[in-house]
Amino acid sequence: MTDKHIRIAFLTANEGIEAKELTEPWAAVEQQGWTPELISPESGEATLFDHLTEKTSQKVDRTVAEAKVEDYDALVLPGGVANPDALRTDKDAVAFVKEFLNSGKPVAAICHAPWVLVEADVLKGRTLASWPSLQTDIRNAGGQWQDSEVVEDDNLITSRNPDDIPAFNEALVRAVTRAQA
Repeated sequence: MTDKHIRIAFLTANEGIEAKELTEPWAAVEQQGWTPELISPESGEATLFDHLTEKTSQKVDRTVAEAKVEDYDALVLPGGVANPDALRTDKDAVAFVKEFLNSGKPVAAICHAPWVLVEADVLKGRTLASWPSLQTDIRNAGGQWQDSEVVEDDNLITSRNPDDIPAFNEALVRAVTRAQA
């Protein structure tokens, strides 16, 4: 591990984020002594939900237009249905995700978040997990869908749902640690 301070970008829309899929990986990053940063299309707050019920909010640290891939060591894409659906219509967010995945740095996406990967056109030849309803979208984008707790395909880490968060977090920490070695 280098002495470099590790920063992890969490990219979300400003609403519709599945709370556990943001807060639990965020806590895992903090437990490593790393710095998580919330990036969103708009400044202000991002609204977190417990499934479809509004739960809380979190301050946005930086807009996606201000964020630079080179400033981060990994990217986490939390799910929730509305969150990635909104992100995939934001050109800056899609470009950021595409550049990040192409950089070779770890990218971790859970539940519905692979919709943004579909939009970024980065799934050809990749194997990944997601919420089951995304499997046709993933296949149509050239990827292979797998019903697994966690799938690691080069620098891409994916999981199906909040129940998979422990394995998702372990894979994220492993990938960032490996990338820093």
